[in-house]
Amino acid sequence: MRRLSRRKALSLVKELDAFPKVPDSYMETSASGGTVSLLAFGVMAVLAVLEFFVYRDTWMKYDYEVDKDFSSKMRINIDITVAMKCQHVGADILDLAETMIMSNGLKYEPVIFELSPQQRLWHRTLLVIQKGLGEQHSLQDVLYKTVHKGAPTTLPLREGASLEPLSACRIHGHIYVNKVAGNFHITVGKPIQHPRGHAHIAAFVSHQTYNFSHRIDLLSFGEEVPGVIHPLDGTQKTTPNNNQMFQYFITVVPTKLHTYKISADTHQFAVTEREREIDHAAGSHGVAGIFVKYDTSALMVTVREQHMPLGQFLVRLCGIVGGVFSTTGMLHRFVGTCVDVVCCRFKLGVYKPTEGLKSMQTFNRCSGRNCCKCSLQ
Repeated sequence: MRRLSRRKALSLVKELDAFPKVPDSYMETSASGGTVSLLAFGVMAVLAVLEFFVYRDTWMKYDYEVDKDFSSKMRINIDITVAMKCQHVGADILDLAETMIMSNGLKYEPVIFELSPQQRLWHRTLLVIQKGLGEQHSLQDVLYKTVHKGAPTTLPLREGASLEPLSACRIHGHIYVNKVAGNFHITVGKPIQHPRGHAHIAAFVSHQTYNFSHRIDLLSFGEEVPGVIHPLDGTQKTTPNNNQMFQYFITVVPTKLHTYKISADTHQFAVTEREREIDHAAGSHGVAGIFVKYDTSALMVTVREQHMPLGQFLVRLCGIVGGVFSTTGMLHRFVGTCVDVVCCRFKLGVYKPTEGLKSMQTFNRCSGRNCCKCSLQ
């Protein structure tokens, strides 16, 4: 009884076989079929390798939500070189509430305004990247995915000693401000605070020494993320006028960055530039200097690095194998049928009759084929 039940179960399993075996004596091979098989295997190999590269690659997903954090401080990272001596310029921030924020986190370092050959090469490379960012936004995804490499985005140190005078001032460091609109500015004289507002002591600075030609090596908001380049990095402005005002209007968007190597709370921003000469006689009023007016957005962006799941990769790989097999099989049968019809119609190839066994050979070649007008002669 047990053997009988086992035989029934085995026969039932055999009936459910979806891959029936065909004896080799019933199988017919051909050179064309082998050629098509080799092409199919080659195409499958190429597509599988390309699919593997797609599986290894990652992409950035952007999610948007309302920024509900209004109480935290925002960090501003600054590295600006001004073509004036450090004792003649001062930097501070005045926010929307007319609150002066002390710039204790900034350092004033006397430097040479002109770049060395190595620094000039770094600056040109940065400008090329900035041009690419302006033309193709997707390059930002590449920068986000490679931030863990820690690519240096700060100006390299000057190589060797120089006898040139230190006629410029590098203002660098960071300041924590409230998440409201504000105005970071660099102008003549050191800033002071008094009950009616704030002012800069500029009475002892000669008007002939005014020169607000500047270079922005770094201007960012939030945590510093190595490898990420910001819109104003590498900007350089020169002017022969003493009374020149440079204005940068910035809209800051809080951004949370999550990659497989780093997580950071940073900020993206868009900027609009404007510059004009201060001439009170011509009606162009104002104060000469560099003014960065910023405002924060109500939206927050979350950037996450994503990867293709392993299951999806296997499904796509199976689809490639099955699709190539099915497509090449159909093409092979279609082309074979067309060749048979043409050869049979015009008595070409194997359908060409021979003397003596003309009728029998023609019958044998045409039997079982989809031949258009093949008949016994």
